Amino acid sequence: MNLSIIGTGYVGLVQGACFADTGNRVICMDIDERKIKALKKGIIPIYEPGLEEMVQKNAQEGRLEFTTSLKIAVQNSDVIFLCLPTPQSEDGSADLTHVLEVADEIGKDANGEKLVVSKSTVPVGTADKIRGIVRKKSKYPVEVASNPEFLKEGTALQDSLKPDRIVIGSRSKKAIEILKELYEPFVRTGNPILVMDERSAEMTKYAANAFLAMKISFVNELANLCEQVGADIDWVRRGIAADPRIGKLFLFPGVGYGGSCLPKDVKALIKTSEANDRDPRLLRAVDEVNENQKMVLVSKLASRFRNRLRGKVVAIWGLSFKPQTDDVREAPSLVMIESLLQSGVTVRAHDPIAISAVKARFGKRVQFFESSYDALKGVDALLVVTEWNEFRRPDFTRMKRLMKHPIILDGRNIYDPKELKEMGFEYYGVGRGR
Repeated sequence: MNLSIIGTGYVGLVQGACFADTGNRVICMDIDERKIKALKKGIIPIYEPGLEEMVQKNAQEGRLEFTTSLKIAVQNSDVIFLCLPTPQSEDGSADLTHVLEVADEIGKDANGEKLVVSKSTVPVGTADKIRGIVRKKSKYPVEVASNPEFLKEGTALQDSLKPDRIVIGSRSKKAIEILKELYEPFVRTGNPILVMDERSAEMTKYAANAFLAMKISFVNELANLCEQVGADIDWVRRGIAADPRIGKLFLFPGVGYGGSCLPKDVKALIKTSEANDRDPRLLRAVDEVNENQKMVLVSKLASRFRNRLRGKVVAIWGLSFKPQTDDVREAPSLVMIESLLQSGVTVRAHDPIAISAVKARFGKRVQFFESSYDALKGVDALLVVTEWNEFRRPDFTRMKRLMKHPIILDGRNIYDPKELKEMGFEYYGVGRGR
């Protein structure tokens, strides 16, 4: 098939590469000229394991092209995927400016029958808006479908190549058959293609992310209670995760969720509820618990030093919101760093790949280190914020020698408290009793 991907951000670039890898001709379009120039040279603007090789291979074989021209992308494709940003507005709702503006241009540029597929995370009813705009401007038949993505940063290629499910929302039989054919190579192991109406498909994406966010906030709320009553959240988590009705995924306590999806989507679903005269009490609680959780380690640190943090030196291991990505959007580390700086703390930070993104925000206010051990020299405490694999089995003897005070605040519970205490460390986890 001839496809175009409008918006070559995280979702668009990954999905475009995967479609090209299954034999389709794909045009990836973006208005960012620097990004497109880099992609034409095989330079990938994001970090995602395996993506660079896939993009380069398919570009060399002529199946994957890049352009800044929306008109070229539209007129040389039969199926047009909208992978555009829907950033959070000031009131928490999703900003559809990019999506609706592109829909208007597609209507003007269409040179034949087209299928427009919304892959962006958008509020319920957006497909109807896109359909109305495109059909008003186009001289040709245009169908519209909703096809939300469920990618996880760090495993996005595998999520695209072997998806748990494909959701197709459309009232058009022809659109449904086209998308089924397009996705058939990805579901040969039997995972389902779920066909529904557009509004249900749009709601499915928000519902999935809100539910995952709820599980994270729930286990964090339990973790905080466990500390008060002397229980260990790790045992509690295992105890409830063994129940198949609950499951083990997204039940790890920590310092809260971040990234480009969960925080934004929970807030957007709250606004959708309010706009429809519903009181989203549970969703508000999920969001509130998460925001508070980002300050858990800082609160523990302040308590340890009796609220006398000014002049202290603190190391942070992990800046991205999760491992295997350089994404720091809504990352808990940013909240912690800002709070520590305001308290007069010198912050020494390390991350395997996300340093540049955080440096752009804080500049010289934070000391950045390429080596995790160099960041520990003379510090009063270490905050472990992101559970990168290289942090899991460090040289604790070397760490203790480098640190002024051997204090570890483990925001992801990746260390054994008993082992560290026997080695002479002060250890503070999340939800691990008194």
